[in-house]
Parts: sequence; structure tokens; C-alpha cells
Amino acid sequence: MTPKEVLEFAKQNKAEMVDFKFIDLPGTWQHFAVPISEFTEETFKEGSGFDGSSIRGWQAINDSDMLAIPDPDTAIMDPFTKVPTLSVVCSIQDPVLNSPYSKDPRYIAIKAEAYLKSLGVGDTAYFGPEAEFFIFDSVRFDQNSYSGYYFIDSEEGVWNAGREGLGNRPRHKEGYFPVPPVDTQEDIRAEMVRTMERAGIVVEKEHHEVATAGQAEIDMRFSSLLKMADQLMLYKYIVKNVAKRHGKTVTFMPKPLFGDNGSGMHTHQSIWKNGQPLFAGDKYAGVSQMCLYYIGGILKHAHAIAAFTNPITNSYKRLTPGFEAPVNLAYSSRNRSASIRIPMYSQSPKAKRIEVRFPDPACNPYFAFSAMLMAGLDGIENKIDPGPSVDQNLYALTEAEAAKIPTMPGSLDQSLAALEADNAFLLKGGVFTEELLQTWVTYKREKEIDPLRLRPHPYEFFLYYDI
Repeated sequence: MTPKEVLEFAKQNKAEMVDFKFIDLPGTWQHFAVPISEFTEETFKEGSGFDGSSIRGWQAINDSDMLAIPDPDTAIMDPFTKVPTLSVVCSIQDPVLNSPYSKDPRYIAIKAEAYLKSLGVGDTAYFGPEAEFFIFDSVRFDQNSYSGYYFIDSEEGVWNAGREGLGNRPRHKEGYFPVPPVDTQEDIRAEMVRTMERAGIVVEKEHHEVATAGQAEIDMRFSSLLKMADQLMLYKYIVKNVAKRHGKTVTFMPKPLFGDNGSGMHTHQSIWKNGQPLFAGDKYAGVSQMCLYYIGGILKHAHAIAAFTNPITNSYKRLTPGFEAPVNLAYSSRNRSASIRIPMYSQSPKAKRIEVRFPDPACNPYFAFSAMLMAGLDGIENKIDPGPSVDQNLYALTEAEAAKIPTMPGSLDQSLAALEADNAFLLKGGVFTEELLQTWVTYKREKEIDPLRLRPHPYEFFLYYDI
């Protein structure tokens, strides 16, 4: 929509407030609202001011004034507010420099799309993330100088099998996917889907996932990089708020349960030009040479891009060798034990794509999608050979065979170190900047890695208290 059309849309829907949403550095939506009377066509040019020093990883207090510039293409009616509210997603602008803010994740995605076009390789990068999540009934946690704990519960959790009730709980690793009454959350997922559709998201499928205790997945139709990043944030917003309506809580933590599957975000990707798919061809599994080079770039830079695709310490509780996790840096067709899969559901050239399986839904999608695109483009530019495909079950390899295949990093600290050592591909075209990368690394180490490293873990008491 144009700004004028957005205002007419707001009038037709009797909007009384306008909610400005934008994403912070770690990847969480932030917002503020203004009365509809304060929202004009000029707002789309002039924006609305806020304190950038109060946003994680952004400005110093002495340099804090920032502007949120609404994108008219993102306008919807918010599905959850009591007062009719128009919702818009914003990019961030520096009012002093009168330019896009260099640490705005949305700006990184905009530059990544522009860089793709500048190369002449293609004009559109399509992304289709499959974000998994858990729907729990309750959660509580705390950490202080003398105690630390978390408790989560789900009526569907198999650990409640000993309680009085009706049974019908999916066992560990058996949630994919029995019908009700074992699947207790079909109706709540359907409500999530319907809410997404009313908000303009095209949904292809919803289902229970492998784990017990309400693990779920809702798949969106693929879209261009920036639009899909916007949609994924809206997806999370809808899922969490629909769950709250039902007195439940959702987490996108990759590994909230010990002993069962974690939540990943397998991400389908392809490049098109002039409406034509460029990943279809006559090479392995029906892909093009360009596609193989793109895979080569992803595999080469996987350790560095993991700092964005698997960006929290909990991410590496999921990416653990020896379990059914996509840690093996290899590619294959139909093979879900490889970190990159080439889906074979259809032989249509338009369906030809790759699925990168190691990302998780804790990521900031603007950073994660952009980093994967930049790695793939580096593969195309430099004709990086991905090597031979690996078509056997990677989880069943002998120790000697497995030793020949590289794996994902084992911790966030390792990923950050890899990012520091391998980032030239991200800096091309000014997509990422050295300042942003250093801010990301420093924030992750100071705010996440060090605080976790300094605190005793509850399991350490189990192991060591009687030493």
C-alpha cells in the first residue's frame, strides 16, 4: 500500500491507535503507539522519535535520538489489541546523519537484497523458514546468588503419565504426528493459522512436532528475504499471543527440554531472476551449478554464520554430535541427517531449492537470512565447490567415516570466534559493517556467554556436591 492507502485502510477499520514495531539487535520486537490523529502521510517520511539508548546493543545515552520510519507495505490491523490499532513495521533512521541506522537489522536485510541485485546474479532471494516452538502450560525460573532453577509443565508432557487423567500423551520423540486425542493442540494451532491468514501471512501447513509437551510447527509460504523476515516476527507475535489467550505460553528456545527433540528452523532458500528459478538444472538432484556453488558457500562459512543462525548459548544444546541434530556439514537429497538437504517432493524447476537445517528460531531473522545469502553469494562469486554429496545416514557412520565430515561449532563462543576470523564475505557491498559485527560479538560475550559461564549450574550440584 501507499501511505495514502494505509490511511484509508486505517479509516475503514476505525483504527484509533497506531503501533510502531521495530526489531532490536538480539531479535525481539519492540513497540510504541500513537493516537491515529498523530499519524499522517508525513509520518512515513519524518517518522516518530524514540530513545535509542534504551534499546539493547544500540546507542549511547549521549547520542540517543532515533527515528522509527513506518513501511507502508507492512500495515495490518493488530489482531490482539482491545482498541482498534493499526500496526506498522518500521526501519530506523539516524536523525543527525539523516540516513538509515547502521545497526538496524532491517537495514541489513535491505542491503543484502540490494547487493544480490547489484551482482546481476539474480533479483530475488526467496526464504521459507520452518520455525518450531513449544506450547507449555506454565513456566517459572529464577537465578540469584544462592539458587537457580526452572520448572516447565505441560498437561501433554509424557512426564505427567503418572498423574490422574485421560492418558493420551505423546511419548518422547513420538509427537510426529498422531491424531487427537494424543495431539491435544490441534485447535490452538488452527487458531494461530487463521490469525496469521487474517494478518496476510500465507500458511501452507501446521502440525505437531516430534517432541512431547506440545512441540509444534506452522509453515509459511516462501517469500523474499525482507518480507519473510518481517513475516517471521509477525508469526512469533501471533503464536505467543494466541497461546496467551488460551492460558498457555510459547517458547522459541531451541532446547527447552532435556531428553527430547529441540526446536529448529530449517530454512529453504533459492534465487530467481526475471521470474525464473536459478537453482534448477542438470546437476546432482536436479540442481544447477549455481545452486551447488551456493551450497559450497554456506558450507565454507557455516561456522561464522552460525553466530547469527544459532545465536544463543541454548542453540548448542540442540546442535550436539551423536544425536539426531543437523551438525554434519554435508549436503544431500532427501537426507535429513545432512545440514543441507535438497528437497525432492517435486521435479518442477520452481520447486527446486535447498534447505539449510542448522538454523534455529532464536535467531534475528534479518541477520540470519542475510548472513546465509551472503555466504551463498560468496560461493557463487568464487565458484566454491561443495565437494561430493553424502547420501547415507550420517548418524550411522563409523567413527572413522564421521571424522572425515566437518561439523558445526560446539558453542556460541566458538561461533563468535569463527565470525571474527571469517567475515569478509559479510562486509561485501557494505551489507554488514565492522562496527555491527563487533557490537554483536561484544554483546553476546558480555550479556550472554559470560553471565552463564560465571554461574553454577544446577546439574553441577548433582555431579560435584559430595566431592
